[in-house]
Amino acid sequence: RDFTPADNTSGAGKVAIIFEADDGKVTKITYKELHAKVCQLANGIKAFGFKKGERAIIYMPMSIEAVIAMQACARLGITHSVVFGGFSAKSVQERIVDAGATLVIAADEQMRGGKAIPLKPAIDDAFAMGGCEGVRKVIVYQRTGGKINWVEGRDAWMHELMYDRPTTCGPVPVEPEHPLFILYTSGSTGKPKGVQHSTGGFLLWAAMTMKWTFDIKPSDVFWCTADVGWVTGHTYV
Repeated sequence: RDFTPADNTSGAGKVAIIFEADDGKVTKITYKELHAKVCQLANGIKAFGFKKGERAIIYMPMSIEAVIAMQACARLGITHSVVFGGFSAKSVQERIVDAGATLVIAADEQMRGGKAIPLKPAIDDAFAMGGCEGVRKVIVYQRTGGKINWVEGRDAWMHELMYDRPTTCGPVPVEPEHPLFILYTSGSTGKPKGVQHSTGGFLLWAAMTMKWTFDIKPSDVFWCTADVGWVTGHTYV
């Protein structure tokens, strides 16, 4: 839905996400601000020609930008698959191939325990393994500003792609059974298996479990400790 201005306790002006980074820095974003950024990224992705029914791999650290990436894909009817940032290049390559991804959204690096851990290099290594030729664009969130390899014509900075884009983007209508996202099993006992979640069924059950299981109220602050690469984090973050 599109939002109209409201106070800071409800509606558009209410805080949507409180994010605490590895160094303890806290960032807050309201629903109105989140909606605007989602629309800007969605408009940037549309400008590259991506359409409903295509598939995207998201390989990002826990961040507001990871939520923006997932929401932007959903807004365009692009089925996304989040890959946990601790997984290897081989894991990324397997999921790109299996999902038939045409878009990758990643970060340059992530921070864990005060150390920068590369993510974009893992994407480059995944491409070097082969089978990723269907990917037309790699959108990169600049998390640390660390030095990374850059492929002209394929790679694009997220902040540049979003810059000065319209802050509205009408959602693409999809059927209830349209695939919203795919999450893969860990692969510890065999080849990872993609579990597909439909738009209508997943959103309904997510809403109902928030109501029935967690008894969520508008005044509550909810903390989910799981990574967005797992279904718990993906659902409740």
